[in-house]
Amino acid sequence: MKKIEQLYEGKAKRVYSSDVDGVYIVSYKDDATAFNGLKKGTISGKGVINNRVTNHLMKMLEKKGIPTHFVQELNERETAVKKVTIIPLEVIVRNIAAGSLSKRLGLAEGTKLGSTVLEYCYKNDDLGDPMVNQYHIAAIDLATAQELEIISDYSFRINEILSEYLKDLKIELVDFKLEFGRTDDGEIILADEISPDTCRFWDSETGEKLDKDRFRRDLGGVEDAYLEILKRLLGE
Repeated sequence: MKKIEQLYEGKAKRVYSSDVDGVYIVSYKDDATAFNGLKKGTISGKGVINNRVTNHLMKMLEKKGIPTHFVQELNERETAVKKVTIIPLEVIVRNIAAGSLSKRLGLAEGTKLGSTVLEYCYKNDDLGDPMVNQYHIAAIDLATAQELEIISDYSFRINEILSEYLKDLKIELVDFKLEFGRTDDGEIILADEISPDTCRFWDSETGEKLDKDRFRRDLGGVEDAYLEILKRLLGE
């Protein structure tokens, strides 16, 4: 499979058309950004780790009945994925208070939430990805009520599957971001990535942060944290 033309470049990935109909190629970068692009840097080896971790988790979710865009890992940095139109929503699943939720609700970081919280943000860099609810989503035609129901159902199921899996690896799934896409025939499937870039992973025994918060908050040891996630998930 070969790359034909670059279609898109985001903060963490490039997307290319391929010589296979209906298949794109995603290439993961080492670039790191935070705070809607205000902070920029590089995390050595991040692209390789995020690619491999994402593919590992996507394949596991597929086996559990969650449809994803994953097709084939081409090399340690590139993956073939199904062509989709991304729904411009970030779906945030929260199990423990951290980050912006702690600030908004005045909850101490690490507070266990009484129930899982699902939030939606409108994917728009110019607007700073504002939070929206189902009424906003319907009003500006981002997704239908039926699509949102499917997205919500998948998100809760993904949370259950990942939380249970990671618990055995002594990783607490604090919160995470998902994105979904529409295939040409209208099916809603999981897209984008599941990685230390998009999830808050804490060591369940020490509380150590093993994710992008180490970059956001200048905690140091960013590369080591990403490598630790790769090691626990893939045994490397």
